[in-house]
Amino acid sequence: MVRLKRPEKTDINGDIGRLARAINEAEAIVIGAGAGLSTSAGYVYTGERFERYFSDFAARYHFSDMYAGGFHVLEGPAEEMWAYWSRYIWINRYAKIPGPVYEDLLDLVRSRDYFVITTNVDHCFQKAGFDKDRLFYTQGDYGLFQCSEPCHRKTYDNEETIRRMVLSQGYGIGEDNELILPGDGRIAMTVPEEMFPRCPVCGKIMTMNLRSDDTFVQDEGWDAAYRRYSDYLQTHRDRRILFLELGVGFNTPTIIKVPFIQMTQNNSKATYACLNYSEAYTAEDIEDRSICIEGDAGEILSELKNS
Repeated sequence: MVRLKRPEKTDINGDIGRLARAINEAEAIVIGAGAGLSTSAGYVYTGERFERYFSDFAARYHFSDMYAGGFHVLEGPAEEMWAYWSRYIWINRYAKIPGPVYEDLLDLVRSRDYFVITTNVDHCFQKAGFDKDRLFYTQGDYGLFQCSEPCHRKTYDNEETIRRMVLSQGYGIGEDNELILPGDGRIAMTVPEEMFPRCPVCGKIMTMNLRSDDTFVQDEGWDAAYRRYSDYLQTHRDRRILFLELGVGFNTPTIIKVPFIQMTQNNSKATYACLNYSEAYTAEDIEDRSICIEGDAGEILSELKNS
């Protein structure tokens, strides 16, 4: 069992300098990214962004953020559910990333030997230009459908289906894939039933390829990414590795946080870095090889880039 603690002494400027040196000296960099990184990049599920796209659903069902809204619409008519989820998927998967966080991260590691594991499902790493063969999305992808049963282990790109759904509601799509309100501001809260995605094998309605229960499909692409990640860790296990954890919370600590700490414990050449807005923890026995910085991950990455 890993027991976590906050480092007793923190010096953000000194820690950013230490992290810059760790990046430069590392023979390999393993990046672990959680929701906090995308939040820093502008994927905020409340406030102005929520009101802009979901005020009609919020007024009808009385919820105040996108995440909660997803549960409300699941209990309503399917025509409304797909209207809601098509908007949700489009703005969080296909529209341009609001901020430069992922681009800044890529600038820091572009010429380095790196690999990324992430619980995020918004595809930001590939949109920012990261090598897709160095990415492992463990929890799925907003851009994929799967059979809801599921009757087989295959996933399907959903961009064109989602595009048709948002256009059917009255939106336009701008240059950066931004959703644009029509001149009269009138948007439908439903999509036609004939647009519902159906499994090509059994004919049942498909669903998003997101890990929420035991129906999640790990397709051939998932298996291949898992093997590449495992091989990378095995090949680099005795090298000077930087385990760089960005915006990872405690919803699923066994995917990134705990393994990163344990791999640092097992390799005396390794360094563990944790950037988190309010939960920058490490293990006591590797505190001297840990760099824990509490703050906005995007701002810290920007400082690193410009240092």
